[in-house]
Amino acid sequence: MTKKILSNKNNLQILHEDNHLIIVNKRAGDIVQGDKTGDKPLSDIVKAYIKDKYNKPGNVFLGTVHRLDRPTTGIVVFAKTSKALTRLNKLFLTKAIQKTYWAVVKNAPPKQEDTLIHWLKKNPKNNKSYAHLKEVQGSKKAVLHYKTLKKLDHYVLLEINLETGRHHQIRSQLSVIGCVIKGDLKYGADRSNKDAGIHLHARQIQFVHPVSKEQINVMAPPPKDPVWDACI
Repeated sequence: MTKKILSNKNNLQILHEDNHLIIVNKRAGDIVQGDKTGDKPLSDIVKAYIKDKYNKPGNVFLGTVHRLDRPTTGIVVFAKTSKALTRLNKLFLTKAIQKTYWAVVKNAPPKQEDTLIHWLKKNPKNNKSYAHLKEVQGSKKAVLHYKTLKKLDHYVLLEINLETGRHHQIRSQLSVIGCVIKGDLKYGADRSNKDAGIHLHARQIQFVHPVSKEQINVMAPPPKDPVWDACI
């Protein structure tokens, strides 16, 4: 059983915490690790929270296991110990971690549920991935499974499970079948969201704890807004 803890001082929503792991609900606009923007990353905010909560002297160890795009919200897992970091990296590498995403899209997909297979090629100049039906030079195979969860007045809620983890995979693959994510200007949305985020949310994660071996099953509530509220 996971316990949700809210830390207002550090503006963090913590979904699970133990001696080896900390799982947080990322907000739109947060970067997971530092980049050329110089903005304070989520990893530094989590370190500050740990240092303050446990009165830790000196530097705090925190291992970044995976990332979410800046405009995306939802679950991010960090390792609090080097033992957990090594083992979590192996779990992600061997696909022993099950992640589920929610996406709110403008148009309904051609099928109620389906598997999408494309070859993605990243263009570093505009930080965008392009989906191709056949392999092209420099491309990587991308596979996802989606199903329709709910039809809203103007949007459709999809649940997505990834088989591969490519750059902007969900955003690129959904856009190429005409299902642009709400607010995602980079991949064809008509207009942006007020918070500059997109309606793509890392909803749930399930895995066996790398140290205690207990089953971890964490679900992240989506941000509060009228569209997400209509999805719940």
